[in-house]
Amino acid sequence: MRNPHNDTLTPDSFDELTDRGTASRSARSHPERRCVLGGNTGPRETMLRLAVGPDGVVLPDAHARAPGRGAWLAVSRTGLEEAMAKGHLKGALARGFKGAALIIPQDLGERAQAALTRAFTDRLGIEWRSAKLLAGSDRIAEQARAGRVCWLAHAADAREDGCRRLDQAWRVGSDAEGSALAGVRLPLDRAALSVALGRENVVHLALTDAAAAKRVSVLLTRLLHFSGRGEPELDEVGSEAAMPRPVEYKGMQGGTRTFSGPDPGPVDDSRREPDADAVRKADADGADRH
Repeated sequence: MRNPHNDTLTPDSFDELTDRGTASRSARSHPERRCVLGGNTGPRETMLRLAVGPDGVVLPDAHARAPGRGAWLAVSRTGLEEAMAKGHLKGALARGFKGAALIIPQDLGERAQAALTRAFTDRLGIEWRSAKLLAGSDRIAEQARAGRVCWLAHAADAREDGCRRLDQAWRVGSDAEGSALAGVRLPLDRAALSVALGRENVVHLALTDAAAAKRVSVLLTRLLHFSGRGEPELDEVGSEAAMPRPVEYKGMQGGTRTFSGPDPGPVDDSRREPDADAVRKADADGADRH
């Protein structure tokens, strides 16, 4: 999972952002970054940036916008903590920032997990206040059947029947019956989501705005990857399949719908699901109303 000590770390493992949180023109022209630990490359949207402050303290930069020097990681929290315990992170950063006195907090993994979670829940709160985020099973089902949902998610403790019902409504509204199109299971339970939105019993969420779906998906992808959801074995960190990416699905009713999860694949007409009337009946019979 690490670069041997005699390997040269490429410049795209590190960067320096301006006070406005933007990189140089050359850095912006290369949207992929290289992990300082594993050496594998991937889109910056899927990786965690570590920022180095003026005092040399290394801290997580959940939004990848903090000014100053930074390094990129594509490993999970477990991988990061293992690298810290073995001194690999310290060595990689020391080689990248020659001569700099760095301070790596012992609880860097915990801080990164908390920062990524906070960035994601804060974004949900912003989209909720801007009326782009939906909550409530009935309301989401109605919008999903109408083909207006761009992103669908379920709390970690959501009931399976409630998730299946909304996933099915989304496929019907997206003309994707027979595909694997489904909402993503969040690494947060309904209590955490309720706090983020300031309302009770938030179990299912949906976005009807494509730009908002992209903003949320980027932060969620970073959180899921760092949490170890879909994380490969450490020896396989460099594989392209290891990098979770937001997927865009183009429905037949127009528009592009973005969601986090596996590619739904082509529609198989031989496996078509019940029509909208059947979905509506299932909604009326189900539980898990939020």
